[in-house]
Amino acid sequence: MYVMSLGDDGAELRPLEPWQAEEFLAHMDRGRAFIGARNGLPDVVTDLESSRAFLRLYAEKAAADAGRIHGIWSDGTLVGAVILRQLDTARGTAEAGCWLEPAAVGRGLVTRAARTLIDWAIEVRGIHRVEWVVSSDNAPSIAVARRLGMSRDAVLRDSHPYRGRRHDEEVWSVLAPEWRAAKTASAGDDPGRDGTV
Repeated sequence: MYVMSLGDDGAELRPLEPWQAEEFLAHMDRGRAFIGARNGLPDVVTDLESSRAFLRLYAEKAAADAGRIHGIWSDGTLVGAVILRQLDTARGTAEAGCWLEPAAVGRGLVTRAARTLIDWAIEVRGIHRVEWVVSSDNAPSIAVARRLGMSRDAVLRDSHPYRGRRHDEEVWSVLAPEWRAAKTASAGDDPGRDGTV
């Protein structure tokens, strides 16, 4: 399995696979209430069988080149993940998403991990448009979209029923030319950088 460093703080990005279902469930249990405040995943991953099934779904998506899931590890502990919920190379579109357990918040892990995954989608898989769909009341996720250089395309009013309430959803996106221009500008600002956004 490959490992990608997310910086000099020891954080790593790695694929999450079905054989890691126990570790994934433990991560979900640690962050269940926090993650579940804005993400329905804790309602899906409730035991070892459902944890394995969720990771198997993404293994099948990866095999079909239709999605990806990568875990974020900090000091050897799985603390979150970034995903390509959808990956459509024929249309050149993808939808990215993320979550973290509370102990890992505020360290830039999601932004760094999402940059890595989005860069792969654009530069390796030829994706033209990457979307980020988020509840309008999820300020931390909106802040990540902004840090990734995304633009808000739309607000879908009352489009998402979740836990007895309807939520507005925002669609943010970045296009491949914008992504590349930001990488070039960032590399020009700091000659020591490797060009990664």
